[in-house]
Amino acid sequence: MDIFTPDLAAPKNMLKRLFGKPDPDPAKVSREMRDRAFSMTPTDLRLAPSSARPHVFCAVMETGYEEGVATLVAVADGSVSLYFSKGGGVIGGGGHESVRGAAAAFLDAAEVFLPRFEGANDTPMPSVGQVRFYLRTFEGIFSVEIQEQTLGEGRHELSPLFYAAHDVITRLREETGDDS
Repeated sequence: MDIFTPDLAAPKNMLKRLFGKPDPDPAKVSREMRDRAFSMTPTDLRLAPSSARPHVFCAVMETGYEEGVATLVAVADGSVSLYFSKGGGVIGGGGHESVRGAAAAFLDAAEVFLPRFEGANDTPMPSVGQVRFYLRTFEGIFSVEIQEQTLGEGRHELSPLFYAAHDVITRLREETGDDS
């Protein structure tokens, strides 16, 4: 099961759905998904440091747009999700081999670039035109925020990490047929 998939089988939730209770607010669901990305632990996921990735077990890239924030999450257990602060997105992307491969490359790049990050005590969303990376490690959370244009134009040392994350998004779009 993808760690971002809500437990819809719980009887209480099923009854609400069957008897016409309103669906949850999409923005609230996205906030909960984001919160889960920052609250899950390696122990919850049965993950341990490996020789390939001794530190990073989850990489998050958030991009601020006028319409809201897009959040990409890649986890070492193969889970991959992309969701939007106003609701919607793709969960379970790791079920596709091409997405898993791109996510693994994103995580590998995150491990390489970890020394360029600073420890984070909180996890604010980026402002418009900014990209914020969060690396979840076995030691804590690390982050950095950079202008999207600078990253996209290859003018920052973390541009390769940005490109690796965008490769994950491309693979998700190819596999899900989402051209948005």
